Amino acid sequence: MKKTLQILFFLLLTTSACLLANDVYGPKGYTKSMKAHLISAQEAVKLLGKKNIVFVSGDSHDTYESIGHIEGSVEMYAHHLHHADITGHMHCAPLFMCPKEAEEYIGSKGISNDTLVIAYDNFRGPNATGVWAFFKSFGHDKVKILNGGMDAIKAIDPNQIKYDQLKDEQRDAKKAAKEAKEAGKKSSEAKYKKQANELKKQMKIVSKKTYIQKGKEHEITPVTYTIDTKKIDWDLIASKEDVLKASLDLVENGKKSKYRIIDTRGMAEIIGERKMDNVARGGHVPGATFLEWNNITDFDNKLSFRDLETLQKTFDRYGIKKDQTIYAYCHVGAGRSTEVIVALRMLGYKDVKVYTGSWDEWGNDMNLPINR
Repeated sequence: MKKTLQILFFLLLTTSACLLANDVYGPKGYTKSMKAHLISAQEAVKLLGKKNIVFVSGDSHDTYESIGHIEGSVEMYAHHLHHADITGHMHCAPLFMCPKEAEEYIGSKGISNDTLVIAYDNFRGPNATGVWAFFKSFGHDKVKILNGGMDAIKAIDPNQIKYDQLKDEQRDAKKAAKEAKEAGKKSSEAKYKKQANELKKQMKIVSKKTYIQKGKEHEITPVTYTIDTKKIDWDLIASKEDVLKASLDLVENGKKSKYRIIDTRGMAEIIGERKMDNVARGGHVPGATFLEWNNITDFDNKLSFRDLETLQKTFDRYGIKKDQTIYAYCHVGAGRSTEVIVALRMLGYKDVKVYTGSWDEWGNDMNLPINR
């Protein structure tokens, strides 16, 4: 009877958790522009294992293997999609990579031209949007950003919920065993230790069924991927020449300029105190507006984007208007800056581009002006 009640309680708990999570991680409330860029976790899990669909992790190699990844997905670390030499020189700027190299890299991941790519990261968004921008720039339209990333998938995975509950119970059993030992109650200590071991066995079984797994990338059969240079989306990417022109105009005309350059990095990088990847100079592009990427992510609900109303208020507060030509940059142009670009596009801003060279290129070019 007791065991039956425990099972019923677990089912009730799991069902309630799933219903609550589905409200947050489902597509309810998505506008047309959001649907054009995002896919909810609730919709994404239905596509797991389907033909012509590849989930792509934009997080680092270490995160993919040690923290975890969506089962069956491939890794394409967003930071490495911006391909420059050690001096920050991009050989096919403003493209993230030269087309031939990009074709080989994409094909090596088993992604063909008709594949639906679902880009994801932990939940924050920058690395997922970096992958999104990489594919979109080469004219690959079938790409979506998983809103909430791995954390959203975990939240709606019944086996993950069961695993987490077993983990809590194991922790309590181990604590009880320790307290029994300190009290000299050997029989109780043995009982709780046995209970903890049983729970560990159950956790091992359940862990194999969760959507998120740890370990190496699965074996991939390379395919042919072709980039049609006529389909490259030049409206999404900006060069250093574009940004220099905007910077000079901003310095001369201030708020009357038709341009806005958004620096999406943290203040330590903006003032030149912190330099990444051995870039020669620290600082920022003259005339830039400082709007850090973390104003975009919904940290409370662990979603990649805040609701559109909140995002609009944020951009209004920073004077970012829809009739302006807007460039966003970060360190490598595939991460923090693309997070801001996607938010702007979902709000209907038309003339917005990511500066793909970003600070890695600008900070290394001694001919370009900087401020600190």
